[in-house]
Amino acid sequence: MRTALPDLTRAERQLATHILRNYPVAALGSITALAKAAEVSTPTVVRLCQKLGFKGYPDYQSALRTEVEAMLVSPLAKHDRWAGGVPDTHILNRFADAVVANLQATLGQIDHAEFDAAAALLADPGRAVFAMGGRITHALADYFVTLMKVVRPDVTLLSGMSNTWPPAMLDMKRGDVLLVFDIRRYENSVLQLVELAVEQGAEVILITDRWVSPASAHARHTLSCHIEAPSAWDSTVSITVLVETLLASVQTLTWDQTEARLKRLEALYDRSRFFRRNR
Repeated sequence: MRTALPDLTRAERQLATHILRNYPVAALGSITALAKAAEVSTPTVVRLCQKLGFKGYPDYQSALRTEVEAMLVSPLAKHDRWAGGVPDTHILNRFADAVVANLQATLGQIDHAEFDAAAALLADPGRAVFAMGGRITHALADYFVTLMKVVRPDVTLLSGMSNTWPPAMLDMKRGDVLLVFDIRRYENSVLQLVELAVEQGAEVILITDRWVSPASAHARHTLSCHIEAPSAWDSTVSITVLVETLLASVQTLTWDQTEARLKRLEALYDRSRFFRRNR
């Protein structure tokens, strides 16, 4: 649907935008309710579904319900789904094939203009940057912050503990950036933090999966990744590549400042004898 937006009519684009902003709830009701909520006609709903490759609204809803089930699937259910019919090859090959396919699909669907706009926000020296992830993706937020602190100043990792948010958000001002990670099964704490940050006037960049976190309703930029793998857990490889590419992009945009910071950092490492020297 995101990919089709440029080729839609005004009314169809209005409908698609409404569905994306309120995904998946918007399209789980009747066609009449959807058309009324999006302020379009019911024929517009039918035309959009057909442009997306479905026979009509019932066919689109059926596919949507399947996606919703996939969003909510537990690790145990995921294992049962793939373990019964896997190819008779080594797990290294099966997993690598899935990861490569995820990466290709992710890079193929990300809008370059949206990626560039997100990188520009993160590179803006007038904006502080905050980052947070969920139970699994918090490690990715930590990784991002560790490297971004070298690239530019004013970068903060937010804890997943909600009782730490109020003091951390005291310094969050209008225009600052919150980079947040949220993949299935979507976490209430992530959504709550995003809502608080938006109330503070922050701009939200969301990195999520292809089913799209509910936090997208509050995000200025949403970057979706494919994460399925032959495992009880989803793969975060495509997300890691996206994070590292964002870091590279910000580094390029801020190279004069980043180069000076890197030189100072290396000098500090040398003085502290932080790294072992090869003899």
